[in-house]
Amino acid sequence: MDKHGHFTATFLNCLDNISHLLILRCLIADSRGQVMSLDIEAIRADFPILDRVLPNGKKLVYFDNAATSQKPQVVIDAMSRYYEEYNSNAHRANHTLADEATTALEEARSKISRYFGTTPENMIYTSGATEAINLVAYGWARYNLQRDDVVVVTEMEHHADIVPWQELNKEKGIEVRYVPINSKTFTLDMEAFEVALEDAKLVCVVHTSNVLGIRNPVEEIIEKSQAVGARVLLDCAQGAPHERIFFDNMGADFVAISAHKMAGPTGIGCILVKSDAMAEMGPFMTGGSMIRRVSTKGTTFQEGHAMFETGTPRIAEAIGWGAAVEWLSQFDMKEVHAHIHDISSWTADQMLEIPGIRVFGDPNHPNSSGAVSFLHDSIQSQDLAILLDEGGFAVRTGHHCAQPLMDALGVPSTNRASFWIYNTLDEAQAFVEHLRYVCERFA
Repeated sequence: MDKHGHFTATFLNCLDNISHLLILRCLIADSRGQVMSLDIEAIRADFPILDRVLPNGKKLVYFDNAATSQKPQVVIDAMSRYYEEYNSNAHRANHTLADEATTALEEARSKISRYFGTTPENMIYTSGATEAINLVAYGWARYNLQRDDVVVVTEMEHHADIVPWQELNKEKGIEVRYVPINSKTFTLDMEAFEVALEDAKLVCVVHTSNVLGIRNPVEEIIEKSQAVGARVLLDCAQGAPHERIFFDNMGADFVAISAHKMAGPTGIGCILVKSDAMAEMGPFMTGGSMIRRVSTKGTTFQEGHAMFETGTPRIAEAIGWGAAVEWLSQFDMKEVHAHIHDISSWTADQMLEIPGIRVFGDPNHPNSSGAVSFLHDSIQSQDLAILLDEGGFAVRTGHHCAQPLMDALGVPSTNRASFWIYNTLDEAQAFVEHLRYVCERFA
């Protein structure tokens, strides 16, 4: 090799040895670059809780975003204005406050449905993704499935997308089939999925795993399910905070979403429903608002989404969620995903260098979200979480409402650090350093 070749090889070797941390810092800091244009410090300034100092004197580092995200000031202000200025029940009266509350509720529906690429008529307010899935189970499946009809679910599902089908198995005798994961790749076994599809009437699959951070091949799943005539329910509680969901273009029949994981308030979510599927649905809960006429001889119901929104609406929560999607709309979600992915993949790589740490899933996969589940071989997960909290780091611990997945992984629980738009690589570096300290001292 000539001296120029030797120099080139040496230079490349040096590049290989540059810390991944420094590379990512450069990428994130360069707001003019194609990789990242997010002003993270400005974003963080929108979230007052991120300045919180914990009782032990440590500044909060919030890595529990897959459980719930923090809320920007615009969401807090929008909900406070409702309570301070025009608190009233919607769709109930003709006085000024009631008119203002009704207008705000329906404006929020328009904003939220538009954000998800559909119309207000195809969106039903729920208390969250859990109620949304139950609405499909008891508002569609109960009316359309018979004994021995097949519902396909996966081992990755949240309990909210398993238990309703088990209950319908007991109630109506439907068959529930479970698609396993590949234990080596932590991905769905798509060959087993195709076998399970035979005679299926409904396919229920999580868009993105809350434990593994893996985005499932939902496009392929929808296409193959439709080919056999099965309707598709997607649990997008974890997907919506990381990518734009355009319901009308997806092909899924039902999409369940929670507000509180995407900068909105708790207590509200929605189910997006194709028009032909909604026409097949019947009442889930009954009471006020969802009726057209009640007499001692019987009841007639409202049509469309109004049939499924009984009782006092979630007015403040809807207004808050509307403000949240307006806030999120200013960002390119592909850039948001890239930012989160850079942090989570770097963190996972560094954690794997700590003796005794195991990471579940593949945080380096391009489609992986910001969830990194891990365990230490000799420190119990609950103890590890407490020790991390002593350093100011909020992480989730437990089975994550996904015990069948824990069984498939062969563990009772995991710790989970999950990142979102306002997290930084400096926080991740401090987290890894504290985790290394804890493991060295207590392992």
